[in-house]
Amino acid sequence: LSPGAKMGCFTFIKVMMILFNLTIFLGGGTLLGVGIWVTVDGDSFLDVFGALSSSVMQVVNVGYFLIVIGAILLIIGFLGCYGAQKESKCLLMMFFSVVLIIFIAEIAAAVVALVYTGLAETLLSAVVTPILKENYGKDKSFTEIWNITMTKVHCCGLNNYTDFDNTYWLEEHGTYPSPCCKPSTQLCNATLAAESKVPGCFDQILEEIKTNAGVVGGVAAGIAALEIASMAVSMYLYCQLDQK
Repeated sequence: LSPGAKMGCFTFIKVMMILFNLTIFLGGGTLLGVGIWVTVDGDSFLDVFGALSSSVMQVVNVGYFLIVIGAILLIIGFLGCYGAQKESKCLLMMFFSVVLIIFIAEIAAAVVALVYTGLAETLLSAVVTPILKENYGKDKSFTEIWNITMTKVHCCGLNNYTDFDNTYWLEEHGTYPSPCCKPSTQLCNATLAAESKVPGCFDQILEEIKTNAGVVGGVAAGIAALEIASMAVSMYLYCQLDQK
């Protein structure tokens, strides 16, 4: 390529890098704002977006999760956008390093998820089950979220109905939650729950993921491709700056 063509190619890729990372930066800012909103005023958020949006809040604190993801995207977007605009080798290398670390972490998480699903279930059970036992029936919003999840996903507890043994709910009402029995009934005792064999929510969600493995895999592959492309572009700009 002639020097002019090379310069034109460099400028085009630089502009694309700026626009792409500006989008990431704005997206990160949006997620950060929503995360702060959920953390500060979760009830208002649920009123706006409805109970369906709250179905995962029994496992993770969505507000803090969004704040972390939003902050990471803000950093990536800033490094990529400002680094390309200012043609800063230092910022471009930092952008490359951050994206590479995230890429490696995602691969490691995927391997762990595939190989150690049982371990993940054990760890999740050790964390979530005590919270479920302590708060189900006491905390109104927590109880409502679990009820919505169990009803929509057709599951009972995290593992099965025994997650509700020795809980405030069982002591107060003398029955297990109605989704733990088939057909769903208000008089769901231990015998009916055992005979119904309603699976735990962890297994059901895992089954849903396996059923939609193609979609999940496609999304994961798309994200990985974007990350690889971002690293390649940042390295290209970095190397071209060396030659300028």
